[in-house]
Amino acid sequence: MRIAQRAQRIEPFYVMEVAKAASAMAQECAGSDAPMIFLNIGEPDFTAPPLVQAAAARAIADGATQYTQATGLPALREKISRWYAQRFAADVAPSRIIITAGASAALQLACLALIEAGDEILMPDPSYPCNRHFVGAAEGRAVLIPTTAQERFQLTAEKVAQAWGANTRGVLLASPSNPTGTSIAPDELQRLHSLVHSRGGVTLIDEIYLGLSYDALYGRSALTMPGELGQSIISINSFSKYFNMTGWRLGWLVVPEALVPVVERMAQNLFICASSVAQHAALACFEPESLAEYERRRHQFKARRDYFIPELNRLGLQVPVMPDGAFYAYADCSQAVQQLGLAAGKPDGTGGSWDLAFELMKRAHLAVTPGRDFGQAEPSRFIRFSTANSMAQLQQAVARLESVLG
Repeated sequence: MRIAQRAQRIEPFYVMEVAKAASAMAQECAGSDAPMIFLNIGEPDFTAPPLVQAAAARAIADGATQYTQATGLPALREKISRWYAQRFAADVAPSRIIITAGASAALQLACLALIEAGDEILMPDPSYPCNRHFVGAAEGRAVLIPTTAQERFQLTAEKVAQAWGANTRGVLLASPSNPTGTSIAPDELQRLHSLVHSRGGVTLIDEIYLGLSYDALYGRSALTMPGELGQSIISINSFSKYFNMTGWRLGWLVVPEALVPVVERMAQNLFICASSVAQHAALACFEPESLAEYERRRHQFKARRDYFIPELNRLGLQVPVMPDGAFYAYADCSQAVQQLGLAAGKPDGTGGSWDLAFELMKRAHLAVTPGRDFGQAEPSRFIRFSTANSMAQLQQAVARLESVLG
């Protein structure tokens, strides 16, 4: 069977490869005193709160399970619009909001609508690997630009200007970012988007972790930029992270008004609509009781970060930039690799953090994610921990790390 070149260009999602190995080892140690602790997957340990679960059950009982409009339930678009106004002081018309089958569908629709074959999209290195594959699926090419801790592992306007070429179509950013949990400073983001906009390009920004911001300086949506800048940026968001609905596969896209009919037409053909049950359930996310619960959980995520990052630093797994959002710690593991006598990192991402991940899996029953997924600049130097687990599990993880590295 002949496989399409676009499919062959998509690399394995190594975090899932590691997860498979961790799951297999977890079966072996299931009855031991030290079952596997999974700090490798970015999934909240919380599930949808009671009102959301009740709304889903009610939708099923009432038969509210048929197709919705391709753009989503008007009531849900209205509620998201009001949430932007209340939470971020952002004026986002409901007509600009398109409900999608998760942030993945939002990214796919945006890329297919805007990227031609051969177009180049600038992205930071490190960054979430699936995002660059959405660019590739649209026959574009993701151009990874190495970033530094001093830049918060984010693109700057200066670097975008330097990298801009004849085939550059725009940029794809994430703020807060996976794997670093760092955001772009609002003034830098505005300079960057102004530059892209002045060159006729597009700025796409993944804001799926925006609700899980812990610093008022960074916890502002790109949609709050003034005038045409705020109207022209394209924001991707999701109910998975802040709203704790990962498996419900529900997200949304905010686009300029002129792009709405284009994306609607594509959504009609490619997806028909997002899950109707998930949409009806999501209406309850914006009830005061649910929002209060989400804020309580956000404070718990922050407390976990505040405990875990200093502990990693103490153990020699230095986190060069304190995450201001999300639930990740991107740690320099060079010292640990040397301490354990592991192979040095190789350009393909093997050795270094890759070997350390399997060593921690074996010796500490602790699953983490090596840097191999996240870029090409220094993939074997960094390792990602997820702090989406309970405080008790994080404390146990620290004790196990100390037994290996202490």
